[in-house]
Amino acid sequence: MSYSRKKIVKIVFIMIIPLVGFLYFLMGFMTSDGEGVDINKEVENLDLEPKFELTIENKNNKPQKEFVGMVWVPGGEFSMGSNIEDENLCSIKGVTNDARPIHRVYVDGYWMDKTEVTNKEFAEFVKATGYITVAEKKPSEEEFPGVPLSKLIAGSVVFSPTAKKVSLDNFLQWWEYIEGADWRHPTGPDSNLMGKDNYPVVQVSYEDAEAYAKWAGKRLPTEAEWEFAARGGKTGSLYSWGSILKPDGKFQANIYQGEFPVEKGDTGEDGFVGIAPVAQYTPNGYGLYDMGGNVWELVNDWYDKNYYIKLSESNKVARNPQGPDSSNDPNEPNALIKVHRGGSFLCTDEYCTRYMVGSRGHGEIKSSANHIGFRCVR
Repeated sequence: MSYSRKKIVKIVFIMIIPLVGFLYFLMGFMTSDGEGVDINKEVENLDLEPKFELTIENKNNKPQKEFVGMVWVPGGEFSMGSNIEDENLCSIKGVTNDARPIHRVYVDGYWMDKTEVTNKEFAEFVKATGYITVAEKKPSEEEFPGVPLSKLIAGSVVFSPTAKKVSLDNFLQWWEYIEGADWRHPTGPDSNLMGKDNYPVVQVSYEDAEAYAKWAGKRLPTEAEWEFAARGGKTGSLYSWGSILKPDGKFQANIYQGEFPVEKGDTGEDGFVGIAPVAQYTPNGYGLYDMGGNVWELVNDWYDKNYYIKLSESNKVARNPQGPDSSNDPNEPNALIKVHRGGSFLCTDEYCTRYMVGSRGHGEIKSSANHIGFRCVR
């Protein structure tokens, strides 16, 4: 399940609320992905489910020329995806269905940003180009025919905690479309970026991230490149830092602890309540920071719920896969949907643990929220 700009406008117009680009994305990373999977192809016997095989890194292929703020990821062959056993870590069932089965993939080497793109870096791009993000633009009549102009308002989606504990079966209780929310004002017009140059830029859509990457002489990673990098050379680990959530009792990522989604429910045991500056935890084996938690990361692949099944059917190693030719989600067949990776500061074992390195999220290309960012490769 996920969301699209057109779908949410129709829903909220009926409710007399001007939400644009909301429902499809939220449903993509916050609820079960069980629907739409070919059940006949799911493995019921764990003994028959594909296993993680050894990661084989390329050797001695690092170019002489280096790039500031980037690290070399050697590429190689690895097992990509997740397995049904990971379901036990998340209260919502079906989270790993679209990340199964585990399959072998090869990627060439590449440079990757050490951290997510920061507010400072994105501001430099905007200053140089005059770029205006999707969230800053008023939705058009052409995109939403029949919706009154008064309801077509620039803004974006913001996490809005509840006053008390609520049932987790309706995510609309803790998300709100805020007029004036954008990358400069991540939680609404009264917020700003003062003192937050080193925080990841958020409230950016796929279109915005793609524009930044092109300006910077880079590109967005493929989903396979992102996962290879996130694994840091390890084989089959649950997280980008290993398979133990808190090695030596210490959190390795900015995620949510406490009652979700209650106001002041996040206890901040990991050192932060809400979004954190980049690079606050130990980097993974490739020197990459925050490959799990803090903010979701946009990647280049279209989202197809059954894509991993299709790759595995060839019984061959997929070489430098670029993703499917188009998006495919039975819950929203007409939406243009891209993959998101890594989870965010809102991921919690009470609801969804998609900071697991093999799990997936997704959202419509014009959608943004205050826990979505990106990093680039070249």
